[in-house]
Amino acid sequence: MNVPLWVWAATIVAIIGFFVFDFYAHVKTPHAPSLRESGFWSAFYITLAVIFGFIVMGIWGTQYGGEYFAGYITEKALSVDNLFVFVIIMATFSIPREYQQKVLLIGIAMALVMRAGFIAVGAAAINNFSWVFYIFGAFLLFTAYKLMKDAGHEEEVTEQRDSKIIRFSRRFLPTTEEYDGDKLVTKVDGKRLFTPLALALVVIGFTDLLFALDSIPAIYGLTREPYIVFTANAFALLGLRQLYFLIGGLLERLVYLSHGLSIILGFIGVKLVLHALHENELPFINSGEPVHVPEVTTGVSMIFIVSVLAIVTIASLIKTRHEKVRELS
Repeated sequence: MNVPLWVWAATIVAIIGFFVFDFYAHVKTPHAPSLRESGFWSAFYITLAVIFGFIVMGIWGTQYGGEYFAGYITEKALSVDNLFVFVIIMATFSIPREYQQKVLLIGIAMALVMRAGFIAVGAAAINNFSWVFYIFGAFLLFTAYKLMKDAGHEEEVTEQRDSKIIRFSRRFLPTTEEYDGDKLVTKVDGKRLFTPLALALVVIGFTDLLFALDSIPAIYGLTREPYIVFTANAFALLGLRQLYFLIGGLLERLVYLSHGLSIILGFIGVKLVLHALHENELPFINSGEPVHVPEVTTGVSMIFIVSVLAIVTIASLIKTRHEKVRELS
């Protein structure tokens, strides 16, 4: 896939432009977005991502277009799981709803910057060392196991991790107990102190870093093209703020989402290991020769991912509906 430098530059400028627009159009003036506003802009960014996918397909072919859509769907699903953590963080800090937009937008921008760094490192690694796929695959399999193990206890796990980050952050960041509007820094008795809003951003930043460790190996299991990896991540993150306000209540009903993501990450982990075997250069495996194993195509990957997400969503809604009926009876 040959992507000219000017295309990279134009893409990055466009994405930055969307973040700047988002800030000045929606976030600069604190307010709690309505469902109508959140729904419109969520649909806008999803439509934009789909249009971009067809552009990729039209310019570079169906193979790369399929890889983009598979990557985008996977990253979007992982991002929705991130929203559940964001809900817990907002509740932990008791952040007023009208100020949550600023925290989310800055946090999402931080996430994209960190992911861009991981993407660059990942691209350099896989281009020079095929055995990196073994590491990515093993890491995803471990993550899948841990996600399945913690399924149903996500809130407790998140709260324990966040409390450690908060304690660590407070040791180095002098913080007030009260909010000062949507300011990150305020003055108290002539001293500059960070507000709880800034502390929440630190927690979200650490959380984004942990999510990137799962996210980037996962998408490199679907495509080896850095441009597709970057754009799939960027479009998955664009509109995430609006999605937070749109489906905040629905997240509690997606009780099997972690199970589904665990299955998807495990599937991609196996796919990465198979690919690593196919390009094997490690001397202690098959004498350094490639191992002839079946490889999973992009089409199969996309069908599998979409099917798993559909099944866990339907199963979650059925379960929560039955529980609600049981409570009322």
